[in-house]
Amino acid sequence: MLQSAQAQWFSKERLANIENFDKQRWTWGYFIGFNSYDFKFDYKNQTDNTDILVDAGGGFNVGLVGDLRLNDYFNLRLEPGLFFTERNLIFPNFEQEKDFLREVKSTYIHVPLVLKVSTKRHNNFKPFIVGGVSTSINLSSNEKSPEDNRVGTFRMTSKSYYYELGFGIDFYLFYFKFTPSIRGVFALNDELVRDADLNSPYTSNIDKMSTRGFYINFTFQ
Repeated sequence: MLQSAQAQWFSKERLANIENFDKQRWTWGYFIGFNSYDFKFDYKNQTDNTDILVDAGGGFNVGLVGDLRLNDYFNLRLEPGLFFTERNLIFPNFEQEKDFLREVKSTYIHVPLVLKVSTKRHNNFKPFIVGGVSTSINLSSNEKSPEDNRVGTFRMTSKSYYYELGFGIDFYLFYFKFTPSIRGVFALNDELVRDADLNSPYTSNIDKMSTRGFYINFTFQ
């Protein structure tokens, strides 16, 4: 029975929903989703008590999609969105929470430009992979703040640059196309704004700090 059902789902021709959707030059839509962001640290001197622990919290995303059809298998997409996320940093060699804990709440205007590479449509679904570059503006970076970790303020650069890789499946429903997808995001630049004190126990040993994470989007077109 399972083999029969599988054969019907993947092999039997079905009535195609919105069968001319992918023939349009431009299509538009919106997405909502969830994210989990982390930090990757590179240290100047690596010892047993230098690692900064990252508690990666969750967040959510919302945005728009503009899709340019290049041919039957390639699409160029611009996906500007608003991303909210939170991370907690735990610094070593401190005893009190006010000293070792830094809450990093970020609000990003995130703009990816990606190439979507799809397979041939089969019945009412079509898998794809996606890759490209993106940039973001962190509205909660504290980059220009005169205060630093001495008074509990963790600072990051306001602009960041990334590359992104992911995959998903287009589902063609009766009235619209629904697309769940998973995307990994990896920062290219150093996002840390260092403390004024050159010997700061928080930032002096960090050679580079960069975001990495993933997000799940549900797109409606």
